[in-house]
Amino acid sequence: MTYFWLILSGVGMGLIAAVPVGPVNIICIRRTFVFGPVNGFVSGLGAALGDGVFAAVTGFGLTWVAQLIQGYAVAIELVGGLMMVYFGYRAVMAGVPSDKLDECPDREKDRNGGSLIKAIASTFALTITNPATLLFFTGMFAGLGSLAGGAGDFGDAGFIVAGVVLGSAGWWLVLTTVIGLFHARIDNSRVLAINRVCGFVVAIFGLAVLGNVAWTLLHRVH
Repeated sequence: MTYFWLILSGVGMGLIAAVPVGPVNIICIRRTFVFGPVNGFVSGLGAALGDGVFAAVTGFGLTWVAQLIQGYAVAIELVGGLMMVYFGYRAVMAGVPSDKLDECPDREKDRNGGSLIKAIASTFALTITNPATLLFFTGMFAGLGSLAGGAGDFGDAGFIVAGVVLGSAGWWLVLTTVIGLFHARIDNSRVLAINRVCGFVVAIFGLAVLGNVAWTLLHRVH
């Protein structure tokens, strides 16, 4: 029964980490509309795995990894910001397939697994380049107290990390399934609008991160 509550606490962490609207949510929503629910869910799965990595660092008490991440936080945020700007630019510049994506090269790659691998890799990379997520899980583990077990307790922490991945993946499954119901109903003009709006929003997130990095570096100089 204890293991059930440990997994359940992890599921709660995963949901809290995944639900708030951010660049990954926007990217997954856009990919679901444009490429279908499978691509959207796989993209979300990359974020779930990224959340699992940060949960593992905290739960397993990997202090040296946490210190390494915190020590290079500015550089990591810089990479993450640049990635968001790039993803946003690519989305804005994306064209619209002539036959409702059926003949889209990316669709063909999906069938071969090519673009799905890129989808999961891109959101995983975007998630782990956000050091703030590590602070989130540190706070969540501390807040759960005895329910979460002690940091470094590999037995308890393993169940919690599994719960985090399940909770986050569950959110992406529900989100992309619901949005996927509209995938076949949108026409080319709406696909183009979704690409541009989502790309613009993601790029704004990226510019905000880059602005924060510039502000941090400026303060260090002074």
